[in-house]
Amino acid sequence: MTSPPPGDLDIGPRNGRIRLRTYRQGVAARAGHDLVLEAASWSGRVHLPAEECAAPSVEVEIDLRRLDVVEGTGGVRPLSERDKADIRTAMQKRLRTGSHPVARFASSRVQLVGDEATVAGDLLLGGRSHPLELALKRAPDGTIMGSAQVVQTAWGITPYTGLFGALKLRDAVDVEVELRLPVS
Repeated sequence: MTSPPPGDLDIGPRNGRIRLRTYRQGVAARAGHDLVLEAASWSGRVHLPAEECAAPSVEVEIDLRRLDVVEGTGGVRPLSERDKADIRTAMQKRLRTGSHPVARFASSRVQLVGDEATVAGDLLLGGRSHPLELALKRAPDGTIMGSAQVVQTAWGITPYTGLFGALKLRDAVDVEVELRLPVS
């Protein structure tokens, strides 16, 4: 399998995808939806050094005001466009996008082993920075797939609750990354 060429590679929606998966819990969980959200506006850079002794790096910035609800499963009824708009409004309030409109990730360590990588760094979210680690794997077609979990309360974000607390959003949100990088 070939690798991407050394240098700086710009990444964003044209060659990748960032999705968030939320899950419901609580006694009224059946009323809510497990959601798939997609970052519609994000950009980043992957630096792949030519020298073997130098370390790769990754930086990504996501516009949190542009998280789209792409899927909702479960629930008493399917999600309507109004439901999706209400979810976006509630999400922006919880994420404090008025004062912190973007999330930023910057790697501090990238460990490559075969077709797998661990990317460790800091995620700035809601004005707070905490460590985050992504596990990545390269597929036979060269696509890079990865995942991490963001525990909302670690960044001072209170998970959504509804129906007087009977419907809750799980604290851990799954982050999924997919990149299609050029190969040499």
